Amino acid sequence: PLDKLTTIQIQRFYNNLQKTGRVQRKNFPELKDKSLSPRVVRGVHTLLHNCLEQAVAEHLLLTNPAQGCKLPQLEKKEMKILPQEKIGMYLAEAERRGLLAAFYLELTTGLRLGEICGLMWSDFDARKGTLSVNRTIHKEKGGRLVTGDTKTYAGTRTIVLPDSTAELLRCRKKNSYSVWIFPNPLKPEAPMNPSIAYRQLKAILTENSLPDLRFHDLRHTF
Repeated sequence: PLDKLTTIQIQRFYNNLQKTGRVQRKNFPELKDKSLSPRVVRGVHTLLHNCLEQAVAEHLLLTNPAQGCKLPQLEKKEMKILPQEKIGMYLAEAERRGLLAAFYLELTTGLRLGEICGLMWSDFDARKGTLSVNRTIHKEKGGRLVTGDTKTYAGTRTIVLPDSTAELLRCRKKNSYSVWIFPNPLKPEAPMNPSIAYRQLKAILTENSLPDLRFHDLRHTF
């Protein structure tokens, strides 16, 4: 009940969100870290605070119990990117490993790794030079690859490709023998395993003395 809600209860709720608030999604890899970021917790506070302000306006509460809560400080992290002068070296090594199209697509679109692995030729409109992002590939607990929806509703989208990227995919399509744009080299009827692509990324960076980046940092580079 609203008249029983206290600032201490709300504060405890925020603290729990920060420590264990992340929800385990069905058929997704088991979470190693269940904490929520300060930014998400502050977003929850904004929503709850506004709701309780409305309750005060409607005379259901005398004061807003969320008013006195202490919020976590936002963390300022430096964004890591692949330096512009290193991109040519990076792409040359990706081409040598047969991964140029996938890694070039990432740098020119900012797609997530699972989204890239989940692309099918039916998603590519060669005439218009567009790409529809409809699915993502991820690994279940136990190692089995599964196809799922994009991370968010807005993640399902159609993007216009740069001319160079569209042409690279057109050339790739001429020699393709799989329904997947980036199939598993040893099993073309299956998509590329995101773990393999990630390991290849790390190998390219290490062997060429490039900055140690996550795949997500390539989205920042884009």
